[in-house]
Order: sequence, then C-alpha cells, then structure tokens
Amino acid sequence: MRKQLSLFVLAVAAFGISPVMAATNSGMRGASSADLTGAPGVRSQAKVDYEKYETRSSTKTYAVKDDKNIYYTQPASRGDMYKNAGTSSSTAAMRTTRTETAYREAKRKYFLAHPFFQPLEGKFGSITDVAYTTNSYDMSINTFVPGSMSDTKAAWDMSQISVKEDLSYGITDKFTILGMVRYASTDYTWDWSVAPDDTMKDSGVDIWGLGTQWRFVDNAEWIGLISGYYQHQDKISDNFIVDLKAGYKVARSTIYGLARGWLVNLDGQTHGNRIYDPVSGSSTLILYGSDKSSLSFLEAGIGLFSVLDEDWTLNLEGVLGSYSWHSQGSIKGAIGWQPGNSFALNLYAKTAIYDSMNDKQLGFYGINAGDPTWTHMGIANISNYSETSFGLQAIFLF
Repeated sequence: MRKQLSLFVLAVAAFGISPVMAATNSGMRGASSADLTGAPGVRSQAKVDYEKYETRSSTKTYAVKDDKNIYYTQPASRGDMYKNAGTSSSTAAMRTTRTETAYREAKRKYFLAHPFFQPLEGKFGSITDVAYTTNSYDMSINTFVPGSMSDTKAAWDMSQISVKEDLSYGITDKFTILGMVRYASTDYTWDWSVAPDDTMKDSGVDIWGLGTQWRFVDNAEWIGLISGYYQHQDKISDNFIVDLKAGYKVARSTIYGLARGWLVNLDGQTHGNRIYDPVSGSSTLILYGSDKSSLSFLEAGIGLFSVLDEDWTLNLEGVLGSYSWHSQGSIKGAIGWQPGNSFALNLYAKTAIYDSMNDKQLGFYGINAGDPTWTHMGIANISNYSETSFGLQAIFLF
C-alpha cells in the first residue's frame, strides 16, 4: 500500500517592511587652490574630518568628491630662488601654493536591511526573498491497535524552496501600505523503517497578504513601528497579525524588542499531519489539535542591528514563540551589503534551538475508505525535531 501525505502547515511568514532612520559617514570632500599662470604649486594635505559610523537619526554623513572644483587664488610672493639672475633691481616674483581643504556635506544613508526599514513618502520598497527551509523529526508509534499497521516508525522530512515578494509604498513619511505574495515548491517524505518511503510534492502560490504600517516614533534615541495585516494561506487558514517593534539607538547600533500576535482562522477544525492513500481511500492522521476553528500564536524577542562598515551591516535576533500545539525558541543572523542608497543584499540563516515537539505524545488516528469516522489507533512519540532556513534578500528602494 502506498501512502500519500498532505501536510497542514501553519507557516506564518511575517512580511512587514520596516523603517530605518540611520546615518553613516561615507567620507569627506576635498578641494584645492592653485594659480596655473605662476610657478609650480606646492601640494599640502589638509586634515581629514572623519566621524565614526552611527545610526542615530541626528547624525550626518559626509561625501567625497576627489579632485573636483579647483579654485584659484592670488599667488603669494616668491622667494629668492625665483628672482631673475643678475638683475639687482628686479621686482620680487611671486610663487604659487596649492592647498587642499575639507568640508562637510550632509548626506543621509538609509540601511535597507535594517529591521525598521520603511520607504518615505512617495517611495517604494521591495524585498525579494529566496529561501530554502527544512523541517524534520522522528516518529514512533509505540501504542497502537494490533494488526492495524505494518510499520510503526518513520522519519518525517520537509524541504522547501520559496520566493517571497514584499512590496511597500510610503503614503507619508510615517505611514506605509504593505503587500506580499509567496510561491513555494515543497517536498514531503515519510521515510518508513520497513515500508517503502511515501512522498508528495506541492507547488504554487501559497501565501498572500495586505497590510499597513505606522512608524510612530523616530528621534535621536528611539525608533518604533506597529503594523497590522491580513494573510491568507491557501487551503489552510486566514491570519490576522499585529507586529510591534521598538528600538533604542546606541552609537552604531540599534537594540530592539519585538512582539507579534496571530489570530489564525482554520479552514476546518482539525489540524495535523495527514497521510492519505489514494488507492484504498484510507487516511491516517497525527493530530495537533481538534474542535477548534481558530488558534492564537504569540512571539516575543530581542534583536541587535549594527553598522560594521560603510557598506556592511549585522543583524542578530532571538525569538520565543507559542504556537498553540508547540512552543519554540529560535535564533537568526544576517549579514547585509549595501553599496549605495537604493540596493542591498541580505544573507540570513535561522534555526530552532528549542522546540517542545521533542518528546511530545500526539494522537494517531485512522479512517477507512467510505467511512467518515476517525478511529483512534495509538500514540505517536515525536523526537529529534529540527527546523532551519537559509535565505538571500534583494532589497530595493525606488
């Protein structure tokens, strides 16, 4: 008998585009003075006025324009080496000096990989996220009806490649509208210890959503935003999400906290991992929960965004979450590269370091062909839970 799997995934992808009011130095600007009609100039170097990279909104940055804007001044008097030889009454000649000066030119740089990035009025922000995600655990059904199963042990594996597009538009400098859509291709596998492996592949547009975001504070020390949006997950649920972030700016870094809440309205009242056999029409189900048409998820965490260099950034984040049938602790790290003001690349990795699915006992149910009644068949023990994502974001501001 070949089984086929249908997974009820409640993958909640927070897609909020968030703002940064950060500034960084990009150098200094130089100018020089010379009189090209006189003798050769003497080049002297001006002192560089250079400040550390900062992310406070009150700081400024300074641009460099090398060898631009040459100004001419009246040459100073020449020394004896420039006097006419043999002429005692000659008038003192003039000599020329060339100097360079440095001056400040205010220029602001918005870091697009900042967790508070948000486009200003009339601007669009785009984040294209290409990710690879894996999820696995071991299952052992140690209490079951004799004769009901030919194999009681399996390893579950899910691998997914997704492309998600987040688009935002600044209605004002503080208020933004959001939209997102995701395409995913997912492979599911039950690796049974005795029976042949069962696999299933699913692909298509599985998530889309709309929302708004408000940056309610941004000054020299504090930054904060709140967003709310609706998100639809195909054939699974409708989600209503509120996302709150607040950060404190310290020199080159922003330390922030976050809190998120979901109201998940399920398409049905039963959620879990279901195994379906299209030949016989029978099904088996590892039950996460039942008799509930809606669920609530909560997350809270702390993060650090820091400017490493003029073009490089670092983002670290730790999150604890409660997702109805299980809880999880995860960490995330990202390295960003932004050579200019309108484009950035952000490479990230996220992994679960704790999950209560380990050692959890879940009900195992079966249903026969033509019989709509689910029958309790045993208890499934879950162990070795793992969940990891790697991704690359291309971020644009236009």
